[in-house]
Amino acid sequence: MNSIVEKVILENLLYNENYTRKVIPFLKDEYFQTKEDKVIYKTISEFVSKYNKLPTKEALLVDLSNNKNLTQQEYDSMLQKINDYSTSEQDEQWLVNETEKFCKDKAIYNAILESIHIIDGKSKTHTKEALPSILSDALAVSFDTNIGHDYIKDSEKRYEFYHTVEKKIPFDLEFFNDITKGGVATKTLNIVIAGTGVGKSLFLCHQAANCLIQNKNVLYITCEMAEERIAERIDANIMDITIDELKSLPKQVYAKKLFNATRGVTGKLIIKEYPTATAHVNHFRYLVNELKLKKKFIPDIIFIDYLNICASARMKQGGSVNSYTYIKSIAEELRGLAVELGVPVFSATQVNREGYNNTDFGLENTSESFGLPATADFMFAIIATEELDKRNQVMVKQLKNRYNDLATNRKFVIGINRSKMKLYNLDASAQDGLTGTGEDEDVGSEGHDNKYTSKFSVRKFKKTEDWTN
Repeated sequence: MNSIVEKVILENLLYNENYTRKVIPFLKDEYFQTKEDKVIYKTISEFVSKYNKLPTKEALLVDLSNNKNLTQQEYDSMLQKINDYSTSEQDEQWLVNETEKFCKDKAIYNAILESIHIIDGKSKTHTKEALPSILSDALAVSFDTNIGHDYIKDSEKRYEFYHTVEKKIPFDLEFFNDITKGGVATKTLNIVIAGTGVGKSLFLCHQAANCLIQNKNVLYITCEMAEERIAERIDANIMDITIDELKSLPKQVYAKKLFNATRGVTGKLIIKEYPTATAHVNHFRYLVNELKLKKKFIPDIIFIDYLNICASARMKQGGSVNSYTYIKSIAEELRGLAVELGVPVFSATQVNREGYNNTDFGLENTSESFGLPATADFMFAIIATEELDKRNQVMVKQLKNRYNDLATNRKFVIGINRSKMKLYNLDASAQDGLTGTGEDEDVGSEGHDNKYTSKFSVRKFKKTEDWTN
C-alpha cells in the first residue's frame, strides 16, 4: 500500500505544481521506503529549491544520471519508475490530506524505530532522555499551509479579530484586571519577580485558588515545596483561616470547612511535585498527557513554581552554557508549552543581588538572565519594605506588559495576609501617589522609570531623593 501512495506522491511532485508547492516543505526523504524513491524525491526537491519551478522529466533524468552515488542498476530502476509516472487528475485536497497522513504515519514509524535503537543502546547521538522529545515531535507532524497574513485581502478577517472578545482568566484583584484588560490570556507566559520570602509562591497559590473558585482546571507544578505544602497554602486561602488554625482543626471540622468553601466548584486542582532542577518542559508535557488519559483532566491554566529551578529540555547547564542562555531557553520552552496547549502559564523568578536591597527594582534586576523578561508576555515585581509590612501591604510594579500600556497604573499596592496566604484589594486612598496615567513619570526609551517622585516615596520609604532604576 505504501508503495502506491509513494508513487502517487512522487508523480504529482513532478507534474502538479500547486500540489508540490503545498506539500514539499513538509516532506522528507526519510519518509520514503526505497533508496530509489528517496533519491527521486530529493532530486525533485533540490531542483524546485534551486530553480523555483518543477523539473521536466528530462531534466530529472539528467540530474539523476549525474548522481555519482548511483549504480547503473539503480539508475535503470529509477528510469523505469519515472516512465511509469502518469499525469492523471486527482482531487488536490484529497492529495494533500493523503500526503499529510502519509507524513504523520512515517514520522511516527521512524520515531519508534529510533526509540528502539536508543533503548538498545545503539544510538550514537541520543540518550533515553531524548525519547519524549522524539516521540512528541513525531506526533506533532502536520501540514500548516498558512503562509502569512495578506494585509489587503485579509482585512475582513483582521476586522473580525479586532472585535473578537479574547478569552481570559480574570484576577480577583481589581488593579491586576485593569492593567491586563480583564485577566491573563491564553498562550502567554506571565512572570512574578520578588525577593526571597516576599510572596512569589503566595501570589501563585492565591491566583491558583482564585482560578479554582472560577471553576477552572488548575495544574500547579512545584519544584520547590512539597505538594502538601502547596495544598496547605491553598487550603488556608480558600477556607479563609490561618495556617496555624488549619493545623489545629479536627478532621471533621476540616472536611466541613473544605466542603463549604468548594461547594458548587466544578473545576479541579492538581498539584505535582518534581525534584529541584530536574524537571523540564517535556516532563510537564508528559504530565498533561497522562492527566488527560488517566483523569480526563485538561488544564485551563498552569502554575510553575518556579522557573529558575526548572531544567531546560534543549541544553544542559554548565560548561559552555551560561545562565543567560539557559534561563532564556527555559522561558522559551515554557512559553512554547503555553502556545501548544492554548493556556496561560504563570511562573516566578528571583531578583538578583542588586535587587535585594532596592525598594524599586526593574527588569535589569532579574536573577540570572535578562532573556527571561525578553520572552515573557507579562512581568511584574512584588516589593516589600518594613513600612509596607506594618500596613500588611506589598507594592506591585509593572515591568513588562503586552496586554496594556505600562504607563497606566505603573505601581500600586495590594493587601496581603501572610497567615491566610491571601491577597486583597485596598481602598483607593491606599494608592495615593502611586496610581495614574504616568503623566508625572519620566519614562525612558526602554520602558523603565528614569525618575519617580511621589508622596508615597517620601512618606513610606523616608527618601527625599528621586527613585532611580
